[in-house]
Amino acid sequence: MKILVDADACPVKEIVVQIAKKYSIPVLMFADTSHILKSDYALVFTVDKQSDSVDIALANKIEKGDIVVTQDYGVAALSLGKGAYCINQNGLVYTNENIDMLLFRRHIGKKLRRSGKKAGGEKKRNGENDIKFAFEFENLIKSANIC
Repeated sequence: MKILVDADACPVKEIVVQIAKKYSIPVLMFADTSHILKSDYALVFTVDKQSDSVDIALANKIEKGDIVVTQDYGVAALSLGKGAYCINQNGLVYTNENIDMLLFRRHIGKKLRRSGKKAGGEKKRNGENDIKFAFEFENLIKSANIC
């Protein structure tokens, strides 16, 4: 098992590393060249700024039983399809039961934006999001290790 992080604009990178160290799980972080990442623990992959470069590089490294941290529903769907576990930065665990609804909601939001309407946005992150993420992330690691 390893942890893969869609690290472009990911607000929980430090939490991921802290918890991964606790369980001695390797971490791979993926970012494009517009982000400078350094880690004393994680292996950092820097890819070009082409559209979806980070997503493709990350998806190519996913194996069954891995944990993926991403806020991208497409990456989450690919991860689940490969037998990985997946969680977003707010502690939402993506599952085969909720991914279709999330993808559909994204599709509807894009259609609304293209037609000039405003789709509902996410609430601003706060400390509670970090606490929920850490709790759900650690639970996901524990359940992944049992399976």
